[in-house]
Amino acid sequence: MAETARQILGRLGERLALEHYERLGFRLLERNCRTRAGEIDLVVCDGVTTVFAEVKTRHDGGLDPLVSITAVKRRRMRSLAAAWLVEHPARPYTPALRIDAVAVLVDGRGVLVSLEQVEDVA
Repeated sequence: MAETARQILGRLGERLALEHYERLGFRLLERNCRTRAGEIDLVVCDGVTTVFAEVKTRHDGGLDPLVSITAVKRRRMRSLAAAWLVEHPARPYTPALRIDAVAVLVDGRGVLVSLEQVEDVA
């Protein structure tokens, strides 16, 4: 099945967000992880903090990607993180857990325009 333009854009944003976290010293634990509560875009860890990241990607000039992180979405993100922790008992232990939102803006050619990481959104 062919990917839609929206899926391609989302995958690009997740790749750019992951590269951002890797520059910060995080390593990928899981990508597009499905739990019984839904899907987590990225789970990354730096040995001190495990981060559950919701990535929102838009074309430059459109709506702010962070607008879609509503109170309902933040509650769902907490449920997703809790489900992931239960379903992955062999995960690396970290003393801190965090839920982030990452807003990625790209131009019409898919080139990064801006990336904003907001920590502790949920």
